[in-house]
Amino acid sequence: MKEGIHPNYREVCFQDMSNGFKFVTRSCVNTKESIEIDGRELPLFKLDTTSESHPFYTGTQKSVDNMGGRVEKFRNRFGKISTSK
Repeated sequence: MKEGIHPNYREVCFQDMSNGFKFVTRSCVNTKESIEIDGRELPLFKLDTTSESHPFYTGTQKSVDNMGGRVEKFRNRFGKISTSK
């Protein structure tokens, strides 16, 4: 194999900044920070959201149909307009 053409594939710690959840997986992502986990020094990559904080995965996502009847109001207002000429 040629030297210097392969990415640096290693274990990286990803941290959810909204709730502090951390997980370790292998990645090629470039990082500037590091963290110590289980006695090992790992590169740290900070995320805005993960499956631990995303509304879809946590079950806190709101359906558009349940938000004060907005969809029904739209249908009542514009449902009768015909675009055919």
